[in-house]
Amino acid sequence: MDSLANPSANPPFPEDVPTHPLEVINYKLLLGKDQAEIQKFWTACKTLGFFYLSEHEIQANDVFEIGRQSLRNLPLEEKLTFLHNANAGDSFGYKPPGANLTNASGGVDTVEWWNIAKDDVLFYPQIAYRTYAAPINDAMDKLKDFVDKSESVSRTLLQILNEMLRLPEGFLDSCHIASKPSTSEVTLIRNPGREKAMSFSEEQLAIGAHTDFGSISLLHNVLGGLQVLPPTTKEWIYIKPIDGHIICNLGDALSVFSGGLLRSNLHRVIPQPGAQIHWDRWTLVYFFRPHGTCEMRPLIESEIIKSAAEESTNSFPHGISAVEWFQRRTKYFHKDEETSAAESWKQARGTEHSEF
Repeated sequence: MDSLANPSANPPFPEDVPTHPLEVINYKLLLGKDQAEIQKFWTACKTLGFFYLSEHEIQANDVFEIGRQSLRNLPLEEKLTFLHNANAGDSFGYKPPGANLTNASGGVDTVEWWNIAKDDVLFYPQIAYRTYAAPINDAMDKLKDFVDKSESVSRTLLQILNEMLRLPEGFLDSCHIASKPSTSEVTLIRNPGREKAMSFSEEQLAIGAHTDFGSISLLHNVLGGLQVLPPTTKEWIYIKPIDGHIICNLGDALSVFSGGLLRSNLHRVIPQPGAQIHWDRWTLVYFFRPHGTCEMRPLIESEIIKSAAEESTNSFPHGISAVEWFQRRTKYFHKDEETSAAESWKQARGTEHSEF
């Protein structure tokens, strides 16, 4: 059922489903340089790498409607004319259900999505990478507002992390130069509702376990389904969506840049819990990533990062650019008949594995 048609009619998140508590970080307090709030944010980034962000100015409803028009209301044949080139590691465009792996055994996802390049939004009507379906092109003004505000929030968080990591002023910004091409993107995801609930063992994963490719992810969710695997545990647990709050998480780039001080945590998406299973689950994400030519390496210009990298048991990448990191992971997440699922899944891994 269409969960965007009348959101007030959507079933609530089930009260009997265990959830993982996240810190609520007040964005206005961060802007005001409140030291207690900055310490809460810093701790969240080092422990789970997930937190709620409140008191922000990003409006998601108009962009969700773009997703509704371009995913739910467009015929598949039309969407497939904008298929992304996964074999080249290119994410921009449309991805149909069943195109991506969810595990090493060959399971495939149940979601469809649009990835819309930040640069295509900001340069419109000029084409930076590609064209998109009419409901997306016709709403570029709304997408631009969303991108501008998401960029502002992301860069505010980045500046605070730059200070906490004791990097030279503006150093993390120099890894995310706005005028240089990047893989930053708006992603609109739909996981269709089901007619009947089934035990999870019989369900396909909506999105398999992974870490995010870039620096900061800003997630807006309609209905549940997101789960995290907390450190030192083997039990997946739900993250509950909260109205008006963004679920933020850090990605591989910040984990690598920080020598492992900042956490890029495993997460996945499974079918909607409880009565929500019958309704479409929607996710709107802004993926904030380094510019493409930035090298993925620990930023040892900071003494605390240098010490952390030297003491870490993980192997960190060197000599690979942010765009190469992204393209490898994008390419091998895609189900390819010429490559075994086990090999593709291995090649698609990020910082969730110690071997890069």
